[in-house]
Amino acid sequence: MRIDDYRDSDNVEDRRGDGGGGIGCGGVGIGGIILALVVSYFTGINPMTLLGYMEQTPLAQHSAPAAHKPPANDESARFVSKVLASTEDVWTDTFRQNGQQYERPKLVLFTGATPTACGTGQTAMGPFYCPGDHKVYIDLAFYRELKQRFHAPGEFAQAYVIAHEVGHHVQNLLGIADKVHQARQRAGKAEANALSVRMELQADCLAGVWGKRTDTMKNILEPGDLEAALTAASAIGDDRLQQQSQGRIVPESFTHGSSAQRVRWFKRGFETGDMNQCNTFKANPL
Repeated sequence: MRIDDYRDSDNVEDRRGDGGGGIGCGGVGIGGIILALVVSYFTGINPMTLLGYMEQTPLAQHSAPAAHKPPANDESARFVSKVLASTEDVWTDTFRQNGQQYERPKLVLFTGATPTACGTGQTAMGPFYCPGDHKVYIDLAFYRELKQRFHAPGEFAQAYVIAHEVGHHVQNLLGIADKVHQARQRAGKAEANALSVRMELQADCLAGVWGKRTDTMKNILEPGDLEAALTAASAIGDDRLQQQSQGRIVPESFTHGSSAQRVRWFKRGFETGDMNQCNTFKANPL
């Protein structure tokens, strides 16, 4: 992935080494956090996805550690910064073409645990987006897990992870996240899970749009890069994660989509470069 010459984003907040935050989730207490972690263990669901949409109210009482920029000689942090910058350019341009203004999210680097408007984020949760504070959170140790546990190495696979979370930010700005949250509150369990799947697959599609448009603008892709991203998308499908964690697959409990679905929607976004092709809520079948 040719991204060394890309600019660095000004929206990276480095909290590593600042220590973790205390438990606090507004209407979601410690029991909710434990429940989310248990669900994550058995299904592979990102607990922050559950917590973020269980409790949409930002927590003003949360005091985050002092923000500072990552060291200039930290190659991993600079890579993340450049990927974030590329998402900023793509979505600023895309929103402008549609007569809208793009609000750039912050990306927070942390280790162990950190306070967020959605509660305490922890390394075990994996990368996540918090709609309450418009921030993407990632412990860079996740990239080792991506390589070792999910067998998805490569810079473009790492970039896909960030682009997917930024896709949730795009959904938030467009009001999609609120509509899905409200619909899930009125729905039964199976229907609520199905809505979550469509939400996640749309974020995969938006990540594909980012990949296509960034490559068109900056020619960032090298041979094998696309395959690396598809491997990552496939590795974190609900069916594969459930098979690994519990030895059986329960489709009605899916919240992110199967491996095949995740690959298909990322490819759709990448092949078209058009966010209008990412309407998973009208697609049938997925």
